Amino acid sequence: MHKILVTGSDGRFGKIIKKFKDKRFIFRNKKELNILSSKSIKYNIKKFKPKIILHLAGLSRPMKIHDKDIIKSINLNIVGTSNIVKEASKYGIKIIYLSTSYVYPGKKGNYKEEDSLKPWNNYSWSKLGGECAVQMYKNSLILRLCMTEKPFVHKKAYANVKSNFIFQEEAAKIILKLLNKKGIINVGGPSQTVFNFAKKFNKNLKKIYTKGEFPKRTDMNLNFLNKILKK
Repeated sequence: MHKILVTGSDGRFGKIIKKFKDKRFIFRNKKELNILSSKSIKYNIKKFKPKIILHLAGLSRPMKIHDKDIIKSINLNIVGTSNIVKEASKYGIKIIYLSTSYVYPGKKGNYKEEDSLKPWNNYSWSKLGGECAVQMYKNSLILRLCMTEKPFVHKKAYANVKSNFIFQEEAAKIILKLLNKKGIINVGGPSQTVFNFAKKFNKNLKKIYTKGEFPKRTDMNLNFLNKILKK
């Protein structure tokens, strides 16, 4: 049984992974494994001897924090990820890194894994910064995700923005099926407007329309993912 070391296990997604009660996973919160400390990372690697590191630690919300505190954003999403890669590469440990669909330009939609990237906000720049380190290490898997909490937390949703939103619980189930893969995989649900996705779960949801503050086509092409899942 291959051990899987999970960073940032007290985060929203880490808590969902815990619900599966999979004995392969070793959960470490930010106090137990500090991604800004090479010493802490090395200690955990030597103690648990994992075959895989599922790297969940980092900074996500609120999105504005990546504008207000770029040092924190850089440290947790770029420097911390780079530290994980540097230590894991010394021992041949595979890394699974959770990125975002926001690394794509957000203009034409239907983005494939090999398409050009151009993040449109500081959050997605920080995630792409992490990707850069992970891509240098070939024993890795990058998952570009489009997921959200269940139930949908907002009272309004964009009616002119297409995405691949999927709930975190469903994303977790998919990730468990991709643990042996390498490279880059887009992960999400069917391409649809954010409003159409969310209205199924909130009948009182109100429509809003982006006027440029949010890109209209962040949806990804999921053919590669679907091909893998059908096998």
